[in-house]
Amino acid sequence: MTGPTNLYKKTIHVKNSWARHCNIVLYMSSTTNETFPTIGLDVKEGWDQLYWKTIRAFQYIYKNYLDKADWFLKADDDTYIVVENLRWMLSNYTSDQPVYFGKRFKPFAKQGFMSGGAGYVLSREAVKRFVDAFRTGDCTHTTHLEDVGLGQCMDKIGVIAGDSRDTQARETFHPLSPESHLTTHFDPGFWYSKYCFYPLVEGPHCCSDLAISFHYVDPELMHSLEYFVYHLRAFGYKHRYQPPLPEAAGRLPVH
Repeated sequence: MTGPTNLYKKTIHVKNSWARHCNIVLYMSSTTNETFPTIGLDVKEGWDQLYWKTIRAFQYIYKNYLDKADWFLKADDDTYIVVENLRWMLSNYTSDQPVYFGKRFKPFAKQGFMSGGAGYVLSREAVKRFVDAFRTGDCTHTTHLEDVGLGQCMDKIGVIAGDSRDTQARETFHPLSPESHLTTHFDPGFWYSKYCFYPLVEGPHCCSDLAISFHYVDPELMHSLEYFVYHLRAFGYKHRYQPPLPEAAGRLPVH
């Protein structure tokens, strides 16, 4: 997700860092830019238009890319994704399951909703159901809060809010910057403390060793994370880290 004014301020740094590790990358905007390139979705720009942009983006994917991938990730232009860790987490599931994953928050929807800033990933079946729901009227544009609106629609159409934590119950999707999660003490009255679906963990144990995403990542940090993730190594330390996957059974509620 991006916009015309962000292409060479933010989005170019996504393009030159983590997006290179994806199978397919689509830059969704309000207008088409054939040079960058971006896909124009015929929506207005603005925070209050994000849900419309999300709806139109998945409709575009449904029409043009549904058979070209198993999983579909939505990320903002200030979100950093470790794509290989996302694949690891998803490898225990199949794309015909109606499920989506992200940083799970607990208000506003029966099963909670996934933070838009941290990014969320839908199975192919979830995309099908989401787009079909707007065609049938089962879901409508009811709020400008993109992530809340999507979560409320998922409730209605039987798409499960999956548990993306690792085997040690550490989060993999993060709606704030790395330093915020690693060093901040969150007041119990702060929105983040109140929204977290799972118990909030602060400090170095906040985040999985196979973390997937961080939000509020500026261009400088985007490239720093790319170096730390893919190049920096400690000599003589574990070269390959491949812990067991959490058991898929039991991590999805039975409907």
